[in-house]
Amino acid sequence: MNRILLASAFFLVSISAVFADETPSALPASAVVSPVPAAVSPAPKVPALKLVEPHLHIARSNIAGHARIALTFDACMGQADERILSTLVRERIPATIFVTARWLKRNPAAVAVFLQNPDLFELENHGQNHIPAVDTPALIYGIASAGSPQAVRQEVEGGAAAMVAAGLPAPHWFRGSTAKYDLSAIGEIRAMGDRIAGYSVNGDGGSLLGAGITEKRIASAKDGDVVISHINQPSHAAGEGVAKALVDLKAKGTQFVRLGDVEDTGDDKTTE
Repeated sequence: MNRILLASAFFLVSISAVFADETPSALPASAVVSPVPAAVSPAPKVPALKLVEPHLHIARSNIAGHARIALTFDACMGQADERILSTLVRERIPATIFVTARWLKRNPAAVAVFLQNPDLFELENHGQNHIPAVDTPALIYGIASAGSPQAVRQEVEGGAAAMVAAGLPAPHWFRGSTAKYDLSAIGEIRAMGDRIAGYSVNGDGGSLLGAGITEKRIASAKDGDVVISHINQPSHAAGEGVAKALVDLKAKGTQFVRLGDVEDTGDDKTTE
């Protein structure tokens, strides 16, 4: 009997311990009043910078076997690529050359060649210091943008002034470093009276492509295309490909024109 009473007492103690473990020592969660956090205003959203890389086409010849193509070359910094320049002169191929103020200072001999061949070369504005024409601070291919409307204006006007000082005609076209812009900068440049030169065929990938692929890219240009390449990297293999492509295109009966020679159509309101 005593054993039964002891077992019953042990059972009751065990049950009590179980319930003690499951019973909260404080008020249940539903009864606890948490402090109300102060209202926090969401951080204002900063709109993403929208950059465009405008296309440009020229009026087609619509003559089979005689595609009309505009060759454009950027002279950013560095030296003149004689492989390209000599081919243009020897083959009597017209082209539009976009020069920076910095390049003009370093290449007086090439500038003299341009001036001696006014029927071939149309010289246009690539800016004062090769700064992207974007009026908001940004890095584009690692290059700091102009960053403000005033700096965009200085890049455009400084480049034009350097051209006139070098004895070149005042420019009508502008192409910024990296060929990328924000829409507000496009409006600012157009308000200054400049047309903005996009392109439709990237010939040399910023002069970083090999000779073979550069030659193929440029030689594949079609009626109405505007080709962009570089004439300021004489140590890069791309220049060899550019020179070969020029000969290839001429052999195919291509009609070469400068931007100022024909009607054109640019998107993003770059030529309107």
